[in-house]
Amino acid sequence: MQDVTEHFRGSGFKLFAGMIEMDANTRIWALPAPGAGSRAFCDRMNAWAIAEAQRGLGYISFEKATGVDRRTDIVLADSDSKASQFGQVDVEYAGKGPIANNLGPVRTKAIREQLGLKGGDAAFFVAGLRKEFVDFAGRARTKLASELGLIAQDRFEFCWVVDFPMYEWNEEEEKIDFSHNPFSMPQGGLEALDTMEPEDILAYQYDLVCNGVELSSGAIRNHKPEIMEKAFAIAGYSKGELEQRFGGMLRALHYGAPPHGGIAPGIDRIVMLLCGEDNLRQVVMFPMNQQAVDLLMGAPSEVSEKQLKELHIRLTLPPKKQ
Repeated sequence: MQDVTEHFRGSGFKLFAGMIEMDANTRIWALPAPGAGSRAFCDRMNAWAIAEAQRGLGYISFEKATGVDRRTDIVLADSDSKASQFGQVDVEYAGKGPIANNLGPVRTKAIREQLGLKGGDAAFFVAGLRKEFVDFAGRARTKLASELGLIAQDRFEFCWVVDFPMYEWNEEEEKIDFSHNPFSMPQGGLEALDTMEPEDILAYQYDLVCNGVELSSGAIRNHKPEIMEKAFAIAGYSKGELEQRFGGMLRALHYGAPPHGGIAPGIDRIVMLLCGEDNLRQVVMFPMNQQAVDLLMGAPSEVSEKQLKELHIRLTLPPKKQ
């Protein structure tokens, strides 16, 4: 995936150009798709995106090469100066589709060259705020790679994901909040918490990923009470609230704890990869359905009134559907 925002800034494709003008944080990402230049394939990807609760998946497809160098000089309008100029356009790899038609040949060619595409290829686009589209962009890339046979089979590729952000902005509550593990050690320790902007602070957190599947997740834990107090204060927790909710851990750290960390492997996910399965339900002993019910064991079962009374629990269940 590559950032192609500048190619759309001030362009004739008003949808993306307007989004960029309205919000400076807007980004346009392109997903190169070698061999995906047919109209039928592009329409199929667009239909898939709609089924994924998206508005669609814009694309540019490029004509297949003919072996003839069909370059031509045409008059091009400069969108910035509004002056006309002569430019050479590679007609052989002309872009097709609504985006290309509105973007113009010069910008379309620039995108193709940036992505390293040729005739018979295509590029798909996602647009908006990065944090809102990044998950879908990743799924779209995987979908493209799977459909086009670009994923290497019968091999395991590992990578470490490191340098997780310690904090993020919580849009719903409109405040800084922990992005993942509140008990991990911030990189830079107390000094980082005192001197850096919260969203710039990184944590000692890490994931081990194989073939796109998270196998293990871990962290270097915070073992100093003064750092924990400051870390939670940044996220809006008072000292009293911290002691009330996590007093046991805080008191333990006051007695002294060595630096420590770890990682927890997901054995079931490892087995899933070894078996060549895409779903954990295929490799676990008692899989649950989408309603979290174990059909083999008939679990969970209803709790008796006697058990509820022993635990001082009163249930207020919604009426059963007829």
